[in-house]
Amino acid sequence: MSKGFLIFAEDAKLKKYTRSAYALALSIKNHMPNADISLVTDNKIPEKYRLVFDQIVPVPWRDRNKTTTFFKTEDRWKLYHCSPYDETIVLDADMLAFSNLDIWWEYLKNYDVFLTSNVLDYRGKIVTGRYYRKTFDSNNLPNFYFGAAYFKKSDYAKEYFNWVEDISNNWELFYGRYVNVNYPKLPSMDVTASLAAKILNCENLVSHKNAPVTFTHMKPMIQNWESPTESWQDSIGAYFNKNCELKIGNYQQHGLFHYTEYSFLTDHIINQLEKITGIS
Repeated sequence: MSKGFLIFAEDAKLKKYTRSAYALALSIKNHMPNADISLVTDNKIPEKYRLVFDQIVPVPWRDRNKTTTFFKTEDRWKLYHCSPYDETIVLDADMLAFSNLDIWWEYLKNYDVFLTSNVLDYRGKIVTGRYYRKTFDSNNLPNFYFGAAYFKKSDYAKEYFNWVEDISNNWELFYGRYVNVNYPKLPSMDVTASLAAKILNCENLVSHKNAPVTFTHMKPMIQNWESPTESWQDSIGAYFNKNCELKIGNYQQHGLFHYTEYSFLTDHIINQLEKITGIS
């Protein structure tokens, strides 16, 4: 069975998520040189970027007349249908890998769909703060994150993503019925993925709190700081060296690092990743 990482990057005007996806692919290749990685986008891709991607997949069934959200949330249900792999790990574009993730595949093969339920702060501690999860708590939604998710091509996964499609295409209706306290102003893939699991009553079948699948989430209000700033970069230093290792403060980063703030991804970081992976 084929398996690979899939990254969605759609922001036609700024193309910053395409650049982020490229950096993420470089960081994966640094630790897993033989990993297959595909990009789902309608953006024009520089030739250099193509060197790290197995395939560039256009976004299918695009309604050009439809008003879209900034993050193109309404298109992300399509990842199940357009993935070129039998087994797929979906990653948010604004991440970097600082470890080999091969152990994930062995764990995830036991699932048809898997969603991350616990994320970490920069110290490697499980996040307990609920600042960004009021909608989940108020509406008794499972605490899932779509930033790192998995599916295999199967009837079960297809049914799950059919529900994700229905919710995505009718999010105001579904949110109004099931998520009407602390109602989101815009559709959220985390909310949609969690709501689909709740409707199907499959929370325990698509996640596990002790799973190795997790990531460091750098939103500032969940770092357990006494006086958090609007940008985490104003509170703590980040140090990226020539070996493509990252320290946040005194803490070496491992696994997946979800930096959340585009300004973190400097040309220096990309240049170092290109050097270490041999991309020029």
